[in-house]
Amino acid sequence: MSNKQDRDAEKNQAAAPIPTTEREKTIVRTSILGIVANVLLAAFKAVVGVVSNSIAITLDAVNNLSDALSSVITIVGTKLAGRAPDKRHPMGYGRIEYLTAMVISIIVLYAGITSAVESVQKIVSPEAPDYSAAALVVVAAGVVAKVLLGRHVQSVGRRVNADSLVASGQDALSDAVLSVSTLGAAVVYLAWGISLEAWVGAVISAFIVKAGLEMLWQTLSQILGERVSPELAEKVKSIVAEDECVLGVYDLFLSSYGPERRVGSVHVEAPDITTAEEIDELSRRVAERVFARTDGQVIIAAVGIYSRNTSKDVASMRERVRRIVAAHDHVLQFHGFHVDEARHLLEFDVIIAFEAPDRQGEYHQIVREAEEAFPAYTVRATLDSDITD
Repeated sequence: MSNKQDRDAEKNQAAAPIPTTEREKTIVRTSILGIVANVLLAAFKAVVGVVSNSIAITLDAVNNLSDALSSVITIVGTKLAGRAPDKRHPMGYGRIEYLTAMVISIIVLYAGITSAVESVQKIVSPEAPDYSAAALVVVAAGVVAKVLLGRHVQSVGRRVNADSLVASGQDALSDAVLSVSTLGAAVVYLAWGISLEAWVGAVISAFIVKAGLEMLWQTLSQILGERVSPELAEKVKSIVAEDECVLGVYDLFLSSYGPERRVGSVHVEAPDITTAEEIDELSRRVAERVFARTDGQVIIAAVGIYSRNTSKDVASMRERVRRIVAAHDHVLQFHGFHVDEARHLLEFDVIIAFEAPDRQGEYHQIVREAEEAFPAYTVRATLDSDITD
């Protein structure tokens, strides 16, 4: 197939709708399974908790019910996030999934706090539990069910890139551990007559609160804007670098509009003899190829150009400046080098790690050293941010 046919095929793929329907169906199916399982577990544990006068089992039932509510919210959020883009929200509603995860974390946090209050009341005014074989069997069965459910939901969540499912799966596995602690309290009471019910309830509450806070922080971090994963950044850069006109790929910036859509820009280095028409074609090729090869999950809205001088004299200057920059410990990258002979202007970009004790000081030192090396030129260096590198 010719290069033109390749580009036409990629363009047709890019024009196709984003395949989110199957992902949405998978999330909904998995959430429905979670709802059914948690409602059944909550019902059985609530009955057993009331009959046996066990605060730990009752709180376990409440936790299952909150998990079921979380699954309901996940379904609603997924449906809303799947709405088509419109004039008001041209990039779609994908970020609703982040808000859904936030609501779920708040529900978990509320359940943990109310459970803690109940546990403290039981510690202050204790009541003797009355365990039966049936009660212990129900709790044990709940442990097995939670482990199976948690592993399944977590696996599906990772496969379809759904943070809410991954969190629900992890929560289910944590619940299984807490249910085991409830069984332990029951064994201790039956063997030695020591009631640890309220204390186990307090421990369960603490774990629930901890899980809610962790989920809330993770969601807030996503809304604030997290660094793109190294795997995705490397994939996009490698796709861009495949173009025969690209000499280097830098400054990849991607903004998230939901788990399945990122929009941003990238800078590429091209020879200074490249024409405007060639740059236009290059930009279109890059955008279409990235869109097609990431299944529509990454949209390159703009392609910036760094002009690389083809003169041999400038190549030696570039190498000299590169050595100056590389001598500094916290420099992560040097790029965008260009010399304007007519204006005696020397330009380049440098990325200094955020961990550097004095980023600004190190940057200014690099500029001074470049000015000393080339006194006849005005040095214009840009301190770039470490976004994906």
